Amino acid sequence: MTSSTTTTRGAGRQLAPLASRTWVKIAGGLALPVVVVAVWHLFTATGLAPAYRLPRPASVVAAGIELAQRGELWLHIAISVQRVVIGFLVGSMIALAFAAVVGLSRAGDVFLAPTLVALRAVPSLAWVPLLILWLQTGEESKVTLIAIGAFFPVYTNVAGALRHVDPHLVEAGRSFGLRGWSLFRTVQLPAVVPSIISGLRLALAQAWLFLVAAELLGASMGLGWMLNDAQKTGRVDRILMAIVLLALLGTLTNALLQLFEKAVLKRWV
Repeated sequence: MTSSTTTTRGAGRQLAPLASRTWVKIAGGLALPVVVVAVWHLFTATGLAPAYRLPRPASVVAAGIELAQRGELWLHIAISVQRVVIGFLVGSMIALAFAAVVGLSRAGDVFLAPTLVALRAVPSLAWVPLLILWLQTGEESKVTLIAIGAFFPVYTNVAGALRHVDPHLVEAGRSFGLRGWSLFRTVQLPAVVPSIISGLRLALAQAWLFLVAAELLGASMGLGWMLNDAQKTGRVDRILMAIVLLALLGTLTNALLQLFEKAVLKRWV
């Protein structure tokens, strides 16, 4: 019994470094998408799914190549990425400011937190008519909607983390004469860095979700607009292509944020 347990633990130790290698993570992450595409191809090639409902993967690729050759695809992608990045940055920065007020101030917690909790429950599409009325259908309304989506994950994570910083750490900092900004920078900020990163990653995902709703606000370009236009014209291949592109772009931006996370955690944690 003891020898078998020892063998199992030894095998686990050997597998752990292997699973942490970059190429293993990439291969593991690609495994499920490859299986999905293979099953998708099988369904369409055997006629189990009609082409007007589920076109072949090759048809989706061909639709993307067609738009790319006409120069439209890259413009759609660039415009959507620009909207997401700006909305994400604006929403996150405002959220950090509100989180600091609510998390560090009892008055902010009492007066601001209930209202922000109520606003968090408002669905994204509920903001659309109001933003159209206030900001018309220009870029401001689209970026504002994405910023609203990015705001709440950052605010919720960081405000909660600041409220629960170990009071013993704070008292220790004060005993060394730290007050105000110096106390926040030296003690409280390092304690909540993991929560800030977690909130930013959730906010980025939420920004991509809100993009589609944002591009319903009178847009004439962008991946969200492409989805809506393809649905009106019955181009299922373009619908699937836009969905795949949104997934890929979301994965890419998340990977960039992971690199930022490693740098920040190395510096602060």
